[in-house]
Amino acid sequence: MTSRSKSWLLHYVLAAVIFALIDVVWILSVALPQYQRNIPDLMAAKPQLAGAGFFYLIFVAGIVHYGVRPLELKAPLRQRVGAGALFGFFSYTTWAMTAFSILKDFPLSVAITDILWGTGASAVVVWLTLIVSTALRKNRKQEPLL
Repeated sequence: MTSRSKSWLLHYVLAAVIFALIDVVWILSVALPQYQRNIPDLMAAKPQLAGAGFFYLIFVAGIVHYGVRPLELKAPLRQRVGAGALFGFFSYTTWAMTAFSILKDFPLSVAITDILWGTGASAVVVWLTLIVSTALRKNRKQEPLL
């Protein structure tokens, strides 16, 4: 495996762990109660874990590709975080506005909350991934990954 591939994979794993941790907190504390309160008839008795897992694999790859960009060493942090936020905005808006458009009684407030979450969470994941990877690299006395 090349050093470029290793770098991308390291950033992917970091981003996946960070996103999973903050998304679990979000789902349990905000999203699940909001969905149960506003759209209980659309809720599955049990979540489809395979579908959720596939989403995480693909979404985190997008965050790393469009936001973190570990192979673009000269890209400024602000630009990367902004690109990550845009990726989250476009991704979550696609879901939220589709649901709002085609599902009966899907509340606009739920759609807006999801869009804001996707935008903010993606930006935070990019930022934290770069901060952690830089700290790890400095501890190993190598050039930072930023």
